[in-house]
Amino acid sequence: MDSVVTAPAPALDKPLMHYGKRVLERTAPGWAQVEYQHLGIRPLTPHIGAEIDGVDLSRPIGEDLAQELKQALLEWKVIFFRDQHAFDPQSQLALSGLWGEPEVNPFFPKGDTAGVSRLAKDAMAIGTENIWHSDHSFMAAPALGSILRAVEVPPAGGDTQWADMAAAYDNLSAKTQARIEGLTAVHDWVPSWGAMMTESQIAAFRDALPPVEHPVVVRHPRTGRKLLYVNEPFTTRIVGLSDNESRDLLDELVLQARIPEYQVRFRWQPGSVAIWDNIATQHYAINDYYPQRRVMERIAIAGVPLS
Repeated sequence: MDSVVTAPAPALDKPLMHYGKRVLERTAPGWAQVEYQHLGIRPLTPHIGAEIDGVDLSRPIGEDLAQELKQALLEWKVIFFRDQHAFDPQSQLALSGLWGEPEVNPFFPKGDTAGVSRLAKDAMAIGTENIWHSDHSFMAAPALGSILRAVEVPPAGGDTQWADMAAAYDNLSAKTQARIEGLTAVHDWVPSWGAMMTESQIAAFRDALPPVEHPVVVRHPRTGRKLLYVNEPFTTRIVGLSDNESRDLLDELVLQARIPEYQVRFRWQPGSVAIWDNIATQHYAINDYYPQRRVMERIAIAGVPLS
């Protein structure tokens, strides 16, 4: 009697990947499209990421230009500028003021200018940002956005990728969307940043930075668009589910950021600047340049509690 041959189980038995078309909308329904008068827009993908021409970020920014920059960021979620060689930390602080107050990451090394973090990586300081994440999701009011400028880049490598978390939500099955509606998740810095600390160091930060909860699906505070808001290093569990249920659902959700159709990739050059919407995106700093040197300076922009 012939034996029955069964196919091997997939390595990841999750509804993560599928062939064919995906829903990739740049903006939410009802978005009022504007014609830019002061900016040149060069899309890097149809729905996320655009290079901006015609702007010198080191110069004072008037109201009309400021409004177009804000509009472009909401529309494209991450915007890039080349050859900003006169753009210094003071210019960076001034630019961040268009969106809000600077917010210091308590774990980042400080730069020479207050409010600016200096991220210098080389053979002695290895980059550890190569995981999909959203900045400061472990805070009660996560950073609204970030501005990153390239100070020193390797001859090759060291790119950064961003993922559109509206696209990640839009492409979930209707069953999964219904399941996660109204759920909240715990975000905590200890499993990631704490892994590099002693117990006493963790205790010193813990009172000021307790675990926080955010909705699994948030509405963007400025566009109202639904976004998937969980990430690998900081989201630890989903409230109200058993440990196994929480882990299985988080495994499915955090992997959505890895789908290439939702992503844009940027090759840094000296003088490059990126501004991203930290609620609408996650990002991943590719660490393929070790042991070469890569130096970046970053400002995070304070946000609001999410709902």
